[in-house]
Amino acid sequence: MPRIPYILYLILLGIAALLIHSQPVQAQRKVLHVDSYHAGNEWNDRIVAALRDGLKDRDIELRVFHLDTKRRPADEEISASVHNARQVIEEFKPDVITVSDDPAAQHLVQPYLRNFSVPVVFCGLNWDASIYGLPYRNTTGMVEVSPIPQILRLMSQNARGPRLGFLSEDTDVKRKELAYHERLFGIRYEKTYFVNSYAEWKAAFLRAQQEVDMLMILGVGAIADWDPADARRLAEEHSEIPSGTDFEWLTEVSLLGVVKSPEEQGRWVAQASLHILEGTKPSDIPLSYNREGELFFNARIAKQLGIKASPPLARAVP
Repeated sequence: MPRIPYILYLILLGIAALLIHSQPVQAQRKVLHVDSYHAGNEWNDRIVAALRDGLKDRDIELRVFHLDTKRRPADEEISASVHNARQVIEEFKPDVITVSDDPAAQHLVQPYLRNFSVPVVFCGLNWDASIYGLPYRNTTGMVEVSPIPQILRLMSQNARGPRLGFLSEDTDVKRKELAYHERLFGIRYEKTYFVNSYAEWKAAFLRAQQEVDMLMILGVGAIADWDPADARRLAEEHSEIPSGTDFEWLTEVSLLGVVKSPEEQGRWVAQASLHILEGTKPSDIPLSYNREGELFFNARIAKQLGIKASPPLARAVP
């Protein structure tokens, strides 16, 4: 066979190199997570950690934006945060937007991202996403539900009567939860205690010991001066009635907890985002509901109440 002239060989080699380098390189994909609250809020931090873990080693840049609506709840403050979030979306140009909790859905997704060009994956919307018109063509998500009937049933086993109290931070989300407890489960709260400071929480907790027979303790993230050590001491020394919660970090002030897993929601959002990045339409991913839970039992508060038996399979509060 005739040999290729050296000069022709160099030309062909150069053309091959140009062809190789001219092949389009896939740009790094980007996910923006909009957190309704602030860094340091344990529930949401754990959602983000699970989301980050689910996206790792995938050549995906994850950026997190905090709306900070618990600490900055005024209408003008929320509007300013939403404006900043929209600027980040415009500048960052994410391939997928993920959001957690109701304020992000209410103030960002519903008015600005409905049927938007960028897919949206949500989690942490309590009980019902349809109040925000969800799902849209460009959305999917996990709706957050709580095992309230199970908590109530466990508390009632050691209660002196049927009167039930509800103690939580004073936020729109918690008032929404209260309404859904009544609507979905027919639960009637004899007393509701919505508080804005630790002093108010402490006073309400002590009043509840005399005013109701069981106390549901839900949410303290909006209480800026929350004192976990003093609250723990208070609950261990002054509990006179059974109390229950669905948050792990509030089992220190409750007799028992049937707690949800923020990691479950973060993992689900990560997987849904990956499917969307691979070409699945958000509308083809059905809405989901959280299912994971764990039973906790606080032996110190049980001792204060004279309760000796721990529920089967319960995990002890450290």
